[in-house]
Amino acid sequence: MRFTDRVAIITGAASGIGRATAQRLYDEGAAIALVDRNEEALATFAASLPDAQRVLWRSFDIGDEAEVERFIADVQSRHGHIDVLCNNAGIAGGDYSAISETDTEVWQRILQVNVMGAVNFTKHASRIMRDQQRGAIVNTASVAGVRSGAGGNAYSASKAAVINLTMTSACDLGQYNVRVNAVCPGLIETGMTAPVFERARAADKEDRLGSRCELRRYGRPQEVAAVIAFLASDDASYVTGQALPVDGGNTASLNLPGMKV
Repeated sequence: MRFTDRVAIITGAASGIGRATAQRLYDEGAAIALVDRNEEALATFAASLPDAQRVLWRSFDIGDEAEVERFIADVQSRHGHIDVLCNNAGIAGGDYSAISETDTEVWQRILQVNVMGAVNFTKHASRIMRDQQRGAIVNTASVAGVRSGAGGNAYSASKAAVINLTMTSACDLGQYNVRVNAVCPGLIETGMTAPVFERARAADKEDRLGSRCELRRYGRPQEVAAVIAFLASDDASYVTGQALPVDGGNTASLNLPGMKV
């Protein structure tokens, strides 16, 4: 129960890593404030949590700073403090074209959600955390932000930006006892990665999913949520500015075809 009497905001909370994180923090005692564009799925998840007094949710575009500011103010008004922010919401865009063929509009949309969404929430939540002299922010980046081959150009660039945002924010906020870290998931089965899993299963190649990482398997949202909960908790009280891969060892080596037995 590391989050008893604490308030946590989780974006992208209707499914995947965001939902698993919200469930984990709720199970450990937190009051949770949830955001997602998928209103129906978010409402269904919120309704599944038995203590309605500890659940606040709203559906809006996190790229809209005015909406973000209103939501942060509502959470603060209801609870009087904000202790944890999990910037998890993101989109892949489905664009794997080469840079010479890239669609500028796709880039703009991915950056608006993946980068500016995290910027918007960090900007307004950190003001409250700064005044409190405490807080923890955990951003969901990706191994795609560490090396190429794990996502399209725009998605990879956006996640690299999230990693750098994590470091610069940690430097800005450390003096106020506000920690900022990131997780970099590898191949995790979520709604975003569903097309990858569907294609593999249709081709009877599910056993190859995750085979290039050291643990020889893909991951589950709950495994990432456990690391997010650690970074958001007092167990990580001396950890800030870090981007922690949660990838089964994928980034531990080049792990290219033919390079390892």
